[in-house]
Amino acid sequence: MSGIFNFQQVINSIQLGSIYALIAIGYTLVYGIVKLVNFAHGDFYMLGAYVAYFTAMFEISRKDQPNVIIILLISMSTGALVAFLSNRIAYRPLRYKPRLSALITAIGVSLFLEYTSSAMPFIGPSFRPFPDVIQTKQFHIGGAVLTNYQIINVAIAVTLMVVLTYIIKYTRVGMAMRASSQDKDALKLMGVNLEKIIDFTFIIGGSLAGAAGLLAGITYPRINPYMGIIPGLKAFIAAVLGGIGNVTGAMLGAFIIGFAETFGYAINSVIGEGIAYAILIIVLIFLPQGLLGKKTGEKV
Repeated sequence: MSGIFNFQQVINSIQLGSIYALIAIGYTLVYGIVKLVNFAHGDFYMLGAYVAYFTAMFEISRKDQPNVIIILLISMSTGALVAFLSNRIAYRPLRYKPRLSALITAIGVSLFLEYTSSAMPFIGPSFRPFPDVIQTKQFHIGGAVLTNYQIINVAIAVTLMVVLTYIIKYTRVGMAMRASSQDKDALKLMGVNLEKIIDFTFIIGGSLAGAAGLLAGITYPRINPYMGIIPGLKAFIAAVLGGIGNVTGAMLGAFIIGFAETFGYAINSVIGEGIAYAILIIVLIFLPQGLLGKKTGEKV
């Protein structure tokens, strides 16, 4: 039992939770404003990983040392662009249609991105090994092994979450995002362009998913066009656990899922793979509003 509950698993849990948190934030931001569960969000993460892969390979082909910051910015830009286009092309025309229409469309966008990517000759359906963008270094702490990849992973994720928190709490656009999640009609009466706020929300969520794609690539160095399905679903579970629509709750839920999954795998691979879904069922039965969510009545 001591081999299961050790410091190494804590390190692995924080690393995994960081990736889930970046994806979960996008789910909760979009849902908080437009009440849309964007099931294509995991595919923004996948595209971020692929763009990071091709950028790194291009720099390596020129015999340059890949620059993680440049790759990160390109991955985030790709995720932001795809999210923006998805909103404008697929979701915006359905803004005031029944929610089921938008939900089905989100599934369609997800499948479109996955199968289009796998059909492209320069991507293909097969796994690709992610290149080493940094020379691996290991640090031994109390019997646990901490790599520089894990440090970079957590540092980037935490930095992005801190920046996002600042934007939401202390900027005008963040104030508009919070206001739009509470009362869209009042926001329109104040002269705020709601569609611009929604565009910005998709851009923020997509950029964070793109960053998560890079972090997943360097940490778990194998990518494929369907890599966003399971992490995207588990990040959605994290958002529900934390209270979907609550950014802090999404972060908290992501780290809880990361810990539960890592320690579950340490016990048994079947437990590790299924524990997130078990948590979802328990939350929906006993705490449907999530840990930090608020109980709301549905208007009919």
